[in-house]
Amino acid sequence: MRARDIMTSPVITVRPEMTIKEAAGLLATHGFTALPVVDDDDRLIGIVTEADLVRDRIPRDPRARILPAYQPQTSPVTTRVGQVMSTPVTAMGPGADVADLASALLDARQRSMPIVDGSRVIGIVTRRDIVRTVARDDATVAADVQHRLEIYGGEGRWRVDVHDGVVTIGDKFDDEGDRHVATVLAEAVPGVVRANAVAVHEEDDR
Repeated sequence: MRARDIMTSPVITVRPEMTIKEAAGLLATHGFTALPVVDDDDRLIGIVTEADLVRDRIPRDPRARILPAYQPQTSPVTTRVGQVMSTPVTAMGPGADVADLASALLDARQRSMPIVDGSRVIGIVTRRDIVRTVARDDATVAADVQHRLEIYGGEGRWRVDVHDGVVTIGDKFDDEGDRHVATVLAEAVPGVVRANAVAVHEEDDR
């Protein structure tokens, strides 16, 4: 499974001169967790996340001023995305393996990965997108696998069973090479955890 299979596209991007309030409005309206930041040539230059936008933006409750520990904020107030965005930013191409992408998100404790063609943003993959593939129901996954196998090897040849994302493919022809291809095709389907193809003899279907 590749990034292009699950990415959101087109993706909403912002410019560094956009106000923090405007960017926060986009996140709140669309339910995003981050927005890629691009320059005037639409090249990726950073990413602005929920954490970037809320950091130092919430003042203390005025009633806290009666406490001895209260210290008024004296640092300048940031107003533009370019002042708070994270840069440099890690990005991947549309052909990136989703397994590698997921590992990169977890290792970096990020929630979103911009997908780029060169330096141009063409999509974004979030943890939610990956969770959505894991949550696909077995019947839908089985139908997708069956469709891909029929395109490859014809109708009536394959028997597909899916349980909790684990796919078992029964092949009526005893061809090890085709079973290998069938396994590869199945594991490219969103929601498949693992796939295995085995020969099925006529007596097995009785």
